[in-house]
Amino acid sequence: MRKPARAVMAGKIQIGGGAPISVQSMTNTRTEDAAATRAQIGRLLDAGCDIVRISVYNQDCLDALPIYREEFPDLPLVADIHFDADLALGAIRAGIDKIRINPGNIGGREKVHCVARAAKEAGVSIRVGANAGSLERHVLEEYGRTANAMAMSALRYVDMLSEVDFHDTVVSLKASDIPLTIEANRLFSQQSDCPLHLGITEAGTVRTGAIRSAVGLGILLYEGIGDTIRVSLSGDPVQEVIAGREILASLGLTREGVTVIACPTCGRTTYDVSGIAAIVEEKTRHIKTPLKVAVMGCAVNGPGEARDADIGIAGGQGQAVLFVKGKPVRAIPEERAVAELMALIGEMADGAISSTETGI
Repeated sequence: MRKPARAVMAGKIQIGGGAPISVQSMTNTRTEDAAATRAQIGRLLDAGCDIVRISVYNQDCLDALPIYREEFPDLPLVADIHFDADLALGAIRAGIDKIRINPGNIGGREKVHCVARAAKEAGVSIRVGANAGSLERHVLEEYGRTANAMAMSALRYVDMLSEVDFHDTVVSLKASDIPLTIEANRLFSQQSDCPLHLGITEAGTVRTGAIRSAVGLGILLYEGIGDTIRVSLSGDPVQEVIAGREILASLGLTREGVTVIACPTCGRTTYDVSGIAAIVEEKTRHIKTPLKVAVMGCAVNGPGEARDADIGIAGGQGQAVLFVKGKPVRAIPEERAVAELMALIGEMADGAISSTETGI
């Protein structure tokens, strides 16, 4: 059961208030490079990203924001600001939907209040971050680098914004240490109804970072904590979206898109289960229709797992059997397995796959 949180809007996406958990990512192009940044935002959107954050670190970045606002009018855009309240004010004027600040480095209470007033007037929400690596000195001296220190810091930031009657606040408490991140978010959620943005900061590479994020975010989400997530990876940010979507799907927190299950293979396997499963995952990534597809290797687990899926295939000895809703449809030559499977997926996804994508 989700812990209740107030509703905060990031453009047209609601965070908290019982809304579906959104998946975020962040561009890693130079923000002033409009061509590269537009292209990356487009790829993130195609991958299913709900909210995109953009670094804003100088005036050239501010000048580029209206370009992205115009090209992606319905996509919530977040400006990531550090050290300079004037950049936050400029981003608000440029039409950004949400800003991310660390009140500890933005220039003091008066600067924070100034940004909050401007955001309130423009209908812009604010995410405040309490990262373990950038806690205020007095907090570190009193509490150390602990979960309690992170929660106390975040609560102080929320109170600082509420002093000027600003309440459209999202909070993140992140660390590279997974148990620390989990405990900090647990503590904060017990003391505030602000929606929480979950993430493991500096998680790592695409492989190890996705695993570490799945552990940390998965535990919190299973406990009902968290309203929006980012899987922070060193690499192509599209992989962050893919990993985030998979985490939500694995916990049954979204009913959107194709879930591919595949057997781990063993000595009985006589056809390319991993290759077929990888192709199906890639070709169906854009589909929104909720479907479960099983790619199985033999008669031991194949029929049972395929029966649990909307569509399944079990193969071996040069041929494969297609299943739909647990019932065999037909036997096909192994070389036709991908094409036939994709054709069936296309039919069940209301024609969401073209004949080119099926390989037919």
